[in-house]
Amino acid sequence: MTGELAFAEVQWGVPPVRIEYQWLCAHNTDAPLMVFLHEGLGSVSMWRDFPLRLCEALGCRGLVYSRPAYGQSTARADADRWRPDFMHRQAYEVLPALLQVLSVDVCSDKIWLFGHSDGGSIALLYAARFSNYLQGAIVLAPHIMVEDISVQSIAQARTAYLETDLRARLARHHANPDSAFWGWNDIWLHPEFRAWNVTDELGAITCPLLAVQGVNDEYGTLEQIRGIARKAPQCELVELADCGHSPHRDHSDRLIEAVSHFYRRQHKETNP
Repeated sequence: MTGELAFAEVQWGVPPVRIEYQWLCAHNTDAPLMVFLHEGLGSVSMWRDFPLRLCEALGCRGLVYSRPAYGQSTARADADRWRPDFMHRQAYEVLPALLQVLSVDVCSDKIWLFGHSDGGSIALLYAARFSNYLQGAIVLAPHIMVEDISVQSIAQARTAYLETDLRARLARHHANPDSAFWGWNDIWLHPEFRAWNVTDELGAITCPLLAVQGVNDEYGTLEQIRGIARKAPQCELVELADCGHSPHRDHSDRLIEAVSHFYRRQHKETNP
């Protein structure tokens, strides 16, 4: 069961930002809550039906939202340039503020995180600082460092945005596609961002962790998730053959099966 799209006013800068969000399976009032964190060009609508399918498979509730600059949330000002710490700010400032506004009690609501790409990195950063609030985290194709393959693919995306119908396609999901695209593209291609690396922060993650990546990911090598496991030994890895950067689109059934197995095992261990 999918709730109506709604908006929350979150105090993050001046003036406050408006964040679009949607509840899933809210009737499961006593079930754990899965919070979905979208990719670098994502939004609520770009997830399509995957979050609902996963919540129904797990029997949990869901919360999907569009970060500021994305979807129908407050657009990024033209003069606003993201800094290399933009994902840290989303993890440490925006997500906690949104949960508070939505009256999610992080101490009792049995929260899980499910993040893809940049959203996966944000989930890792949140888990590194607030592991005691989490039942677990699942990350798809997360970034823990900047690789040449990432920069090359993001540079190709810039060319596609300028020369193909990519802008028109993104406009189906973002009220201001320029806000979403250039915020993401400019910082990832900025020379200072090449030094971005969160590997040393991952050792602070103590909650259960599942990291999934396609073998054919065009935005990163498998070192992205293998590096997580070296720092957080409890992390379980799933490497999907014949899969690119978006496992939830390329192999949704296989992904739901893998996540369901992990989730139920963790839930059983914490609720014997």
